[in-house]
Amino acid sequence: MASSFSSAAKAEVCRILPQKHCCALAECFGVLLFANNFSADGIKIITESRDFAYILPKLFKKAFDLSFDSYPSLASPGKLVFQIWDSDKIETIMEAFGFDAQDTLALHVNLPVVEEDCCKASFLRGAFLAGGSVTDPGKGYHMELATTHQSVARETDSLMREVMGFSPKMASRSGGQVLYLKHSELISDFLTFLGAPVAAMGIMEARLEKELNNKVNRRCNCDDANTSKVVEAAQEQLAAKAQLAGCDLTRSALAKIECGQRSIYPDELKALHEALHIPYESLLQ
Repeated sequence: MASSFSSAAKAEVCRILPQKHCCALAECFGVLLFANNFSADGIKIITESRDFAYILPKLFKKAFDLSFDSYPSLASPGKLVFQIWDSDKIETIMEAFGFDAQDTLALHVNLPVVEEDCCKASFLRGAFLAGGSVTDPGKGYHMELATTHQSVARETDSLMREVMGFSPKMASRSGGQVLYLKHSELISDFLTFLGAPVAAMGIMEARLEKELNNKVNRRCNCDDANTSKVVEAAQEQLAAKAQLAGCDLTRSALAKIECGQRSIYPDELKALHEALHIPYESLLQ
């Protein structure tokens, strides 16, 4: 299966495994808050990234010392689904983030979990791996993080503003919230922060290529326009000389003769011969 730009970026992010327990916890926090379902009823994480699916059990083992109740086969095509339905496991995970398993209607980013700078980066990596995507820069510039929790979207927006110095835009979609970036430089900076410099470089290379192509096209269009002006001026001058020689030959008629849309008449041929002092043989070639 061909690798998309988004899956390649996630594969790059997956190479950074958290070394500290606090970072593993923060990355899992990002994963869960941007996952398909995180509630007292159960946990469901769906992904198409094989790289993310490979490291996800390791993350949960390091953060909570527990395993998923349902694992997908990495050899299976399409989407991969991880699930936890054991109530004791869910309670352990909820308590790790300061939540009450019986009261999870309004999940939010618990700030003590992302207090350290390393944990902020880990949280955003988890959010990107679970709920993020980035468009192939050859097609356009778009990066997004999608969550079903409105408060999580607002607080992640504030977190990005704090650590990145810029804030994404926000929109509602299918009952959830989407944080997104449309500017190539901001997307590149965000990917670099997550630990995907190769993907970030791909964004900037695509941008430079587009700018170069646009510059070449503008230059070609300018040259074409200048050439057209020269031709038109020459046709006007030639038409004026022909009229002085007694032949009512307009610039439009000259243009039609040049492109073969009409033939040149004997009186016009004579007028051009006398006006330009060109042998008849040359005019008839």
